[in-house]
Parts: sequence; structure tokens; C-alpha cells
Amino acid sequence: MSKVHVNRPAVVRYAERIKKWRTVKGNWQAAWFLKAVTCIDLTTLSGDDTPSNVYRLCFKAKHPIREDLLKALDMHDKGITVGAVCVYPARVTDAVNALKAAGCNIPVASVAAGFPSGQTPLETKLAEIKLAVEYGAREIDIVVSRSLVLTGQWEGLYEEIRQCREACGEAHMKTILATGELGSLTNVYKASMIAMMAGSDFIKTSTGKEVENATFPVGVVMMRAIREFYWKTGNKVGFKPAGGIRTAKEAITWLMLVKEELGVEWLTPELFRLGASSLLEDIEKQIFYHVTGSYALQHDLAMA
Repeated sequence: MSKVHVNRPAVVRYAERIKKWRTVKGNWQAAWFLKAVTCIDLTTLSGDDTPSNVYRLCFKAKHPIREDLLKALDMHDKGITVGAVCVYPARVTDAVNALKAAGCNIPVASVAAGFPSGQTPLETKLAEIKLAVEYGAREIDIVVSRSLVLTGQWEGLYEEIRQCREACGEAHMKTILATGELGSLTNVYKASMIAMMAGSDFIKTSTGKEVENATFPVGVVMMRAIREFYWKTGNKVGFKPAGGIRTAKEAITWLMLVKEELGVEWLTPELFRLGASSLLEDIEKQIFYHVTGSYALQHDLAMA
């Protein structure tokens, strides 16, 4: 790991080309939109979250696109839902109950381990993870201690993530690297590899609370790390860009990048997620326009 170096100018040049990729059109575009919907972690991480807005979020998770729009696309019977619902540990029980009442099996993901700063003692992080799992979370999004990365304590980082993985038990663990605060793309690559070595099921770009969140240069570096890890171990680790992904066009570009770097087998909710709170609204608006030929008014679509 000490010999790893990332050629930043080359990565940035490649990322600039990604932004200019031409997107698909027509029915193909609608199909990619629906694929993106199935990979969304529909998220609410606000200080004013209440049971009522968590219930509304869960209803939207089960019915992400209006039924008549899906019928027009002949997709109403395909069971299209989002990938997961993501909340704070204190709201996990509300989400589990709401989804159970709705009669669906969408997993509840919970942030934990001192989210978003990671500046809490390890004992507290482990206790928070165990509580979230106890409340019914089937996926845990932990956040790494940036100080361990910035000071080069790689073995300490490995041990912390390993203990978090142990605390998750049967739950899937997504490790948030908070890439905007790691200082360099080389650190992003090293942290990605160590998170995977320690047992992460997914690696995730950001908490969504940093100044810089999911960017294409960071995404390329993390996906190359995933590919390298797969070549060396045979283990497939998932990828989740999160923070700042607000438009349907951006979502398609991320899907295209994953297909380009990791292959079609990664384009499933088991290996790819989009962390977003407002993305679904824009995707539904684009599908509305594709089906009706007119733009949706504010009252046409249900709130997420």
C-alpha cells in the first residue's frame, strides 16, 4: 500500500471526458431511468425527521413512479421499488414498521459509527451499529475516521473497519470514505482497498454533508480499486456514490461509468447504489415528460 500512487492529471482528464458522454434517448433513456430508480437509497438524514415524514418516504420507496406512468411503459407489473430506505438509527424502527405495513421487503439502511464526522470513540461507534441492527436495519452505512487516513495509520483504519464489520453481524456494511476530506486521490485509493480488505460489502464516496461529495475523479479511482480487489480476491464489492447527485442525467452518467469500469454485472442493487434524497423527484419528472410529452406540475407527482 505504501507504494501506491494515483496519476491525478490523467484521472481528471478522463473525468472531463466522462462529462461529455452523450446520453441515450427515447425508450432506452426511460429504461435507464427505471434502472437508476431500483438502485436508489432513498434517504432522509435531517435533524427534523419525524415518524410522519419517514412513513411518507417509505410509501414513496414502494411506489417510486406513478402507477399510470409505469403502465404506459408496460412496467407496472415488474415490482419496481427503490434499493433501500436510509435513515438515522433513531428512525429505523419507524421505517421498518412503515415498510412492514406497506407489505414490502425493501431493506432499511441506517447510518452509524459517528455519522457524519466520525469523531466519536470506537466503543460508541460499535454500540451505535449494534443498536441499529437490533432495531431492524439490514444495511449499515459506517463512516471512517478521516484522521487515521490523513496521518497514515493504515493498520489502525483496517482494525477499526474490521471491528465495525464484526458489529454489523448479518447486516451488510457500506463504508463511507468521505473522499472530500481525505486530501488526495492516492489516499482515496488506499482507503478504498483497506475498507475492502476489512470486509466492507460496499464502499461509498461521501456522507453528503461534506463540501465536496461524489465526483467523477473519485468515482473512477474507487471503481479501479474495486476492480483490482476483484481480480486479486474474486470478491465483488459494491459501489455507492452519494451526495450532490440531483438530476436524472447525472444518474445515467454514473450508471454508464459503472458499466464501463466494472461491467454489466455491477448494475444491480446488490452491487450499485445511488445515495440521494432529491434525485427520485427529477427522474419521475423525466419519465412523466417521456410518457405525456408535457412537463409535470408541482401537484402531479407525490412528495418523497
